[in-house]
Amino acid sequence: MLRGSIAAKIDDKGRLKVPNAYRSAITAKYGDVLYVTSVTGQSVLIYPMSVWVEEVEEKLKGVPSALPARRRYFDRVNYYGQQTEFDRQGRVSIHGRLRESAEMVGEVDVFGNLSHLEVWNHERFTQRLEQEPLTDDDFSTLAEYGI
Repeated sequence: MLRGSIAAKIDDKGRLKVPNAYRSAITAKYGDVLYVTSVTGQSVLIYPMSVWVEEVEEKLKGVPSALPARRRYFDRVNYYGQQTEFDRQGRVSIHGRLRESAEMVGEVDVFGNLSHLEVWNHERFTQRLEQEPLTDDDFSTLAEYGI
């Protein structure tokens, strides 16, 4: 399981040095091949390739190809996406257009989302926390799921 957050940096060549705790957990369970993408262009999603295939692609096979939502989803994850792998130093290259859209420069925060990682520009994420507070309605909704 990937959980918590770890501060990291994007280097001048647009590579993220994935924090050791996450990288070792991913490589031990899934290997080095990854799918790096985004749905919104605001953050970077890093999936072990087998997780991407099992959790996303397999489910999308059951969605009718004529459904506009499916096409729009694929448009985004393919536009921002690329298959890659960890290099020898544990870095992951982030596609130029995704790096620009998600403002992947300097300080970033890497979050464990159980089966994949999500990377946010630090300033953008802290602004998001301020603009989207956790509300009483959120707590009520989560309580319906026992959380």
